[in-house]
Amino acid sequence: MVELASWLTPHMALFGQMRRSGPLCPWPGGTAMFHTSFVFFPLENKDRAPYSSVTVRQHSTPTAMTVSWMGKQHAVTTNESGSEPLGPRSVDVFGQEDQHDIKYKRLSWPLVAVLMITETVSNGMLSLPSSLAVVGMVPGLIIIVFLGVFATYTSWLLVEFKLRHPEVHTMGDAGYIMFGPLGRDIMGFGTCCFSIFASGGQMLAGQIALASLSDNKLCLMLYIGAFAVPMLAFSLPRTFHGLSCISIASVLSILVAGIVAMAAAGISPDPSRIVQVAVPSNFYTAFISVTNPVFSFAGHFMFFVLVSEMKEPQHAMRAAYTLQSFATIFYAIFASVTYGYIGSTVQSPSFLSLSPYWQKVSWGLALPNLLLAGSLYAHTASKVIFVRIFRHSKHLHSHTLLGWGVWISLVVFTNGLAFLLAVGVPIFNYLIGIAASLFAAWFTYGIAGMFWLHDSYHDGPGFYAWQQKWGQASLAVATILSGIFICVAGLYVTIRAIVDAFASDQLPSPFTC
Repeated sequence: MVELASWLTPHMALFGQMRRSGPLCPWPGGTAMFHTSFVFFPLENKDRAPYSSVTVRQHSTPTAMTVSWMGKQHAVTTNESGSEPLGPRSVDVFGQEDQHDIKYKRLSWPLVAVLMITETVSNGMLSLPSSLAVVGMVPGLIIIVFLGVFATYTSWLLVEFKLRHPEVHTMGDAGYIMFGPLGRDIMGFGTCCFSIFASGGQMLAGQIALASLSDNKLCLMLYIGAFAVPMLAFSLPRTFHGLSCISIASVLSILVAGIVAMAAAGISPDPSRIVQVAVPSNFYTAFISVTNPVFSFAGHFMFFVLVSEMKEPQHAMRAAYTLQSFATIFYAIFASVTYGYIGSTVQSPSFLSLSPYWQKVSWGLALPNLLLAGSLYAHTASKVIFVRIFRHSKHLHSHTLLGWGVWISLVVFTNGLAFLLAVGVPIFNYLIGIAASLFAAWFTYGIAGMFWLHDSYHDGPGFYAWQQKWGQASLAVATILSGIFICVAGLYVTIRAIVDAFASDQLPSPFTC
């Protein structure tokens, strides 16, 4: 291994901190060559422009490398051949794709915004009017808007972390950077677990939609099976770009369905409805209702995976701003209008509170969104495992029998597991709440603060960096504390709800109609 620092260290005393800004890549002409850049920043003021940059190029066979510094070429002798100044973890997971069969990095930021909206704004919004019925119109809207702003802030923290660490593909990779192998395994498992549970949740929503459309003429388990088959098919493309175009229809689907449902509620409002500005309640009742808007913004677990497939990841925040603006505004309007016309008797999902005709119209319009969101979740769980297995392997980028065989097997496995959970576990709805509390609460809220604290500490002068930016550090700590609160409180109310359901014998038997 070349100790590049041995050559650069004498110069760092003059120039300050060094930051890497380029990946390893093949050198044109067929000769493998490592290529990276470093930018020097003055120690006394990290916000100033860099003094100069150093570009390092090293052949894979000769024992020498060329360093370009301030416009001059410097030859640096190495002690061993084939050495790498930077390890593979410093490289974007998909690398240079010009010669690859399967190209992942094809997404523009508008397509990423569409995918983000598809996976975030789905059946979760249908529970928001019932949340307003529990806490009242004003507190409910305040919570929705606050969570939208909060989710935007944590989106920024996640994107900044991703841009600093291009090798991060999943929450598991981020966990490795901060906590080592154990952090990678726990956060990687959490991503897969929540993705599969969310996919099963979409199957349950699809079951309700199909049952409503057919007046409950079939066994409910058959509805889930009928929904799971096309969901599996839509999960099969190897890249998100293969799902992005049909996701446009998914966004239009949930948007039009929401508008039609609001219009239907306005056409036939409940004449005896009760709409309250604020509703007094105890902690358990209020928080179990508040978890609906909390987890309606819980799409951050897919951000790293999506940004990794962008052509220009530096524009990822444009997609995040689009998502959070759309979600916050649409959630607030949909929840307030539906609750305003139907009142305290509004059900969850809210489409069930409409007249039979408008129920069918709304569910029919929403079906593409429910289907595509479930496919994205299953696709994500499969890809997390697939990339973990074949990272830096030809099977990741080439049409190999092993690569496609493993990919199809993973897609079938994740969709099949989601199906078995949805039809075979009577408390699956509650388990989704537990998974959301354990993982989504951290991925969407709490862990984003850790990302900022980690990078500011290691990129700057340790704890002094936190003192210099005490406002941002305070926000990061508050973000972590909010994640702890949502996690603990969410677990408490969900487990208590399970106990109450068992006590009142409200749980159905597994694999029944």
